[in-house]
Amino acid sequence: MREFAQDFVAGAADIDELGHVNNAVWVRWIQDIATAHWEAAAAPEHVAAYAWVVTRHEIDYRGNLTEGQRVTAETWVGEPKGARFDRHVRFVGTDGRALVTAVTTWALIDRATGRLLRVRPEIAAPFIG
Repeated sequence: MREFAQDFVAGAADIDELGHVNNAVWVRWIQDIATAHWEAAAAPEHVAAYAWVVTRHEIDYRGNLTEGQRVTAETWVGEPKGARFDRHVRFVGTDGRALVTAVTTWALIDRATGRLLRVRPEIAAPFIG
């Protein structure tokens, strides 16, 4: 499951004082799709043993949504670098235009110890090939 997609609809609570989706909501949706991708593609024993934490967000805002509008988020990951990898997320409006793009860096941790772990090939395999 190299690429993964999920739809989001802007609800009333997602809208800020300017009448569009708040920047913090876009970050939450990045987290939501990353978690959904991990849970859908990873082996159940990996989901139980490991978790991911964000170490960096880089987000470009090119458009926005108002209440009731739908966007499709698409995500994929790059090659692991030690305990980390970059996750790419693109939010595409119903017109096919990218509204928000992001590259986020995630680190793998052991749930039992809270320590960083190197991303082993068997953990990365469902995401990169």
